[in-house]
Amino acid sequence: MSLFKRSFAECFGTFWLVFGGCGSAVLAAGFPALGIGFAGVALAFGLTVLTMAFTLGHISGCHLNPAITIGLAAGKRFPAKEIVPYIVAQVIGAVAASGTLYLIASGKPGWVMGGFATNGYGANSPGGYSLTACLIAEVVLTAFFLLVIMGSTDSRAPKGFAPIAIGLCLTLIHLISIPVTNTSVNPARSTGPALFVGGAALSQLWLFWVAPILGGIIGALVYRVFFSEEKLGAERTVEEAMATAGD
Repeated sequence: MSLFKRSFAECFGTFWLVFGGCGSAVLAAGFPALGIGFAGVALAFGLTVLTMAFTLGHISGCHLNPAITIGLAAGKRFPAKEIVPYIVAQVIGAVAASGTLYLIASGKPGWVMGGFATNGYGANSPGGYSLTACLIAEVVLTAFFLLVIMGSTDSRAPKGFAPIAIGLCLTLIHLISIPVTNTSVNPARSTGPALFVGGAALSQLWLFWVAPILGGIIGALVYRVFFSEEKLGAERTVEEAMATAGD
């Protein structure tokens, strides 16, 4: 399939991730007294990835995340020459989703934007966690996310279950870290809402590019060096692995 079509799939899928995940946080987390809470938001993010992995995994690999794209390239599961088109598509999808969410949320009388599901550290961390704590959390969690992605799409792994493992992993990541950073592990997801909030959300956005990308590279390299048994050049791409999900 052409790079354009695969990039469009990434844009479409990232839109769903941000709209579903951040939308659950903005519209439903505390509605008005009986909301879905942290657990509901965590599940929503996981479900967006699970549904899109089954829908688009066989088309683009369903990265939906610059840290995953770069990590998979570091792990030799994705061609480096296609990194930029994928990331551009992911960011466009995230921004479009955030804009759509803004139009919906602002339609409620008296609505105040507030944090708008942005990520932050220090005073902008939900629990007031320091920059160092937030950096460590994002690096470690993204590293394990890549480990799960590469392991579940390995040729030795049970066929057809990768989307479930990846979706549940993202749910767990959110259950751990919503109080810390509001959970990023995804630079595109962080960028979309930050562009609408501005201020500190934008000035702190650098962390949510640097930490997830660093974590993604670490996780991919750890898996490739210590756990992969496939010969150089023989690794399955994530698209190939996801294609078995429907078999």
